[in-house]
Amino acid sequence: MTLKKEELAAYLDHTNLQANATKEQIQQTCEEAKEFNTAAVCVNSYWASFVKERLADTNIETCVVVGFPLGAMTTEAKVAEAESAIKKGADEIDMVINIGQLLSENDEAVEGDIVAVANIVHEYGKILKVIIETSFLDTDHIVKACQLAESAKADFVKTSTGFSSAGAKTEDVRLMRETVGDRLGVKASGGIHSYDEAVAMIEAGASRLGVSATKKILA
Repeated sequence: MTLKKEELAAYLDHTNLQANATKEQIQQTCEEAKEFNTAAVCVNSYWASFVKERLADTNIETCVVVGFPLGAMTTEAKVAEAESAIKKGADEIDMVINIGQLLSENDEAVEGDIVAVANIVHEYGKILKVIIETSFLDTDHIVKACQLAESAKADFVKTSTGFSSAGAKTEDVRLMRETVGDRLGVKASGGIHSYDEAVAMIEAGASRLGVSATKKILA
């Protein structure tokens, strides 16, 4: 597969989730996204309104992470953060699942957590992506996480936060795509630093990529 710069840019959520990101750096992230016309800018919830304002004259979506990066907070906290982010301008929400409950085989808790966030996100007509943090999961748990996300009415499943021991792997993306078919989107995120890596993820089944190395990838 060969993609032109503008074709590849349409897959990218240009991302800045660093705890020490300054206002100037978030501004720069927005300007870079506008330069390349990426699909979205992905930031922590504090920056939702700031990013929405900077992207007002574009078709670029404002994407906000929720329950990030651990996923181990209460469902009520995730719902509140998601609603707050949407009211401040978020078009898409990327939430982290309760990974410990997944590994404890408590499927009901995992699904209920996603359902609650999905309900509030969809009430506002927005998109929900569910981060399953594949670096912690074996094959069976990746499949289970995708199935629970689909059952909970999520719109995407996403590989990683980028803040764990490893990011996206093509074999995990392929497995996620096989599990959800064409019913959900698949977002590969974490550790994608080159054009070849980005294309490999798309070939494996990714419909969106979360990247901070957008300039390098599109160079």
